[in-house]
Amino acid sequence: MRIGNREIGPNHPPLVIAEIGINHGGDLSVAKEMVRLAALSGCELVKHQTHFVDDEMTDEAKQIFPPNADVSIWEVMEQCALSAEDELELMRYTEELGMIFISTPFSRKAADFLAEAGVPAFKIGSGEADNLPLIRHIASFGKPVIMSTGMQTIETMQRSVAILEEAGVEYALLECTNLYPSPPEIVSLRGVTDLKEAFPNAVIGFSDHSIGPEMALASVALGACILERHYTDTRYRQGPDIINSMDPSELRFLIERSREIWIAANNPKQRTEAEEPVYAFARASVVADKDLPEGHVITEQDIWVRRPGSGEIPGYDFDKVVGKTLTRAVTRNTQLKWEDLEG
Repeated sequence: MRIGNREIGPNHPPLVIAEIGINHGGDLSVAKEMVRLAALSGCELVKHQTHFVDDEMTDEAKQIFPPNADVSIWEVMEQCALSAEDELELMRYTEELGMIFISTPFSRKAADFLAEAGVPAFKIGSGEADNLPLIRHIASFGKPVIMSTGMQTIETMQRSVAILEEAGVEYALLECTNLYPSPPEIVSLRGVTDLKEAFPNAVIGFSDHSIGPEMALASVALGACILERHYTDTRYRQGPDIINSMDPSELRFLIERSREIWIAANNPKQRTEAEEPVYAFARASVVADKDLPEGHVITEQDIWVRRPGSGEIPGYDFDKVVGKTLTRAVTRNTQLKWEDLEG
């Protein structure tokens, strides 16, 4: 798939998404500083969350308290959402710094706003992964979609994926566990391979809510092409997602290490040119294990293999030497040559 000018897939380095989300606490200046530091860390794509609370929730949400907050979900989003004007400014600033800006719409109104703003792709969060009307509405814009699959199974994702495929949009599915933070006991790296097998047309990635980069990096070796983690300028901030957010130094670490793992994961099993000097001394050559006279018929007890590998007969040809007749006398530890043998 392609978002803006970024190709995404197994033949390209992993795309690391810095999920600012609501970590700015509704303060545009804080959000812009997060974006600036992300750019300095080498980030390519920043993701936001677009909340128009009046179209996103009903009054019942005022009685629902998330496990990682001490106020209702309504109040969390009301306090942390940027205004429409501020979000447009954040998008402009992100693109000015050379990065891609996308966002997660949590309502039809938010999706319409982002479409009008011209985002190059949409993110659908795990909570909306089975919200078929919203998925259908987002897909109608014809832009690439990245969908997290937390709290879902392969079976429950079938209808959502069918909507994306019927709309003909490029899409990615991210394995995800929705507990903030997610302990390794419930994180599923196997979910990356399960999604690859179940949805061969999808680009597969990993949306990570654990603490530290280990799970995200491990997913790259399993084929994850997108890594998404919550991001903040400093973990000393207050907020429900800060505990499992990376800071700029960790963002750079994730970008650089994921590229290295991707490169290594795609290297074939072979001896490289850089290993040749090591190969010359690390391997062994066939040598006489005792003084042997000319005309002697060699047995297994007469020879052995010892370093370095500079001899003409490598250790893996040991059996070919047995039964040959020496054309000259040799002393113990002489590296044997094919010209020393006949028969």
